[in-house]
Amino acid sequence: MTYETVIGLEVHLQLATKSKLFCGCSAVFGAAANSQTCPVCLGLPGVLPVLNAKALEWGIRVGLAFNCQMVDVMKFDRKQYFYPDLPKGYQISQFDRPLARQGWLDILVGEQSKRVRIHRMHLEEDAGKLLHENSANESLVDFNRAGVPLLEIVTEPDMRSADEAYAYLTELKATIEYLDVSTCNMEEGSLRCDTNISLRPAGSEKLGSKVEIKNLNSFRAVKQAVDYEVARQKAALDAGERIPQETRLWDAKKLVTESMRSKEEAADYRYFPEPDLVPFVLSPARIDPVRKQLPELPAQRRQRFQDKYALSAYDAGVLTQNRHVADFFEKTAGAGAKPKLAANWIMGDLQGYLNTKNVAFHQVTIKPEWLAKLIRLVEDGTLSGKMAKEVFTHMLQRGADPDTIVQELGLRQITDTSALDQLAADVIAANPAAVAEYLKGKSTSLMFLVGQAMKRSRGQANPQQLTEAIRKQLATEVRS
Repeated sequence: MTYETVIGLEVHLQLATKSKLFCGCSAVFGAAANSQTCPVCLGLPGVLPVLNAKALEWGIRVGLAFNCQMVDVMKFDRKQYFYPDLPKGYQISQFDRPLARQGWLDILVGEQSKRVRIHRMHLEEDAGKLLHENSANESLVDFNRAGVPLLEIVTEPDMRSADEAYAYLTELKATIEYLDVSTCNMEEGSLRCDTNISLRPAGSEKLGSKVEIKNLNSFRAVKQAVDYEVARQKAALDAGERIPQETRLWDAKKLVTESMRSKEEAADYRYFPEPDLVPFVLSPARIDPVRKQLPELPAQRRQRFQDKYALSAYDAGVLTQNRHVADFFEKTAGAGAKPKLAANWIMGDLQGYLNTKNVAFHQVTIKPEWLAKLIRLVEDGTLSGKMAKEVFTHMLQRGADPDTIVQELGLRQITDTSALDQLAADVIAANPAAVAEYLKGKSTSLMFLVGQAMKRSRGQANPQQLTEAIRKQLATEVRS
């Protein structure tokens, strides 16, 4: 039987506020275990939560960026969660009055555009973290993360393949980074994703049994888990088995999903209104200032790069995926570099170097105006392409401008006609056998002579001009 894959994603985004969602404890990652706690985030008796105003503002910021309808009145609820890393025994979250609803995010899968609908966004506090690696028999708990603000972004079941899920997460991450509200660092847990997958007969409108997959710590893992789970469910359905609604874990070593527990429904959490937090009115006076401060987002910037700089859709997509890359490109073009040449250097040599060194783009040591100057040195014939790459490597390693490096290394290209003519004459005189072969019709001998002349010039001769000079003098040999 032919099946259709149905995928929905739940992204838990840790907002990068300085303090936690309902108390003043630091929310900075990496502190000593249990050093960032207080009676509020530990759930001690008699304490009262106070909403972090910046977390609310940033939640509104994300909701608006994803085209959501902001609710008039939102409220918080207690979600019963009897886990050892949740000290209160419940989580302050949002149930029936979340922050935002009914948004969307447009994605590109190949060259096809697709709209993924956002079902809801809600604020909640994070749980602590269980540590298992220190003992085979015990689990330790670190409550530093307990109370850190989370924004959960839940999609409708609109995706139909692992590629679509990957494209959605990539575009979501880029958008969040442009908004500057989260580090989106999956290794630190600031962006976590749960994947809901079901299969149904092709053409059917009825959804199949939903399986949730947790423990996905990279977008690549999401793709792998989706592909595995689709194959697993298809095989089970073909064998006449029923797919139970459950939560499964992804084993990144075995590349399989494993059953964790039967899937809870909302009733199992026993939600009830949080009695210590009043409902919050989200009036236009609160929302409009946030809307006015929204930055240009990746999709808008992609289109502008195509219109303003005449870049291809592919180049514009690569450059705008990361805000720091896009900023660097614009500054390089603004410093006088031709946009296409700047794009090629940034996407090729610069990004390749950073990938090799495992350095993030925002840590790059060169200045955009230096790259623009290097590009001009190639265009005006001062440097050959090979020489420019050598200078570029020195720029990255030393953090120096190209003029300084060119002067220090003596890497200025020879373009003087008389100097090139002399090189041509010298190499022809030194290689009579190659000249004879050329005169007999062996055209590859010309390239040998050019290579020998380039060695004599220590790579500094302009190769096109040098080739032409040798060819002219060889033509004279033919006539004589």
